[in-house]
Amino acid sequence: MILRRSCREAARLITARLDGPLPLADRLALRLHLMACDACPRFDRQMRWLHTAMGRWRASADAGALRENE
Repeated sequence: MILRRSCREAARLITARLDGPLPLADRLALRLHLMACDACPRFDRQMRWLHTAMGRWRASADAGALRENE
């Protein structure tokens, strides 16, 4: 099991984690990479913010569509 990952691999894991849980080895590798890298934690925060913002936008759009159908 290789726990050392490149930034490109870490970025892939960060985006995959938004879709669902990662396998244990990938979670550990990502956590180690985020502790050792300067840039990837910033990318992680940005992706989480974007994911949250899109979820809120989707919820408000759905609520608006429901109001229009009343």
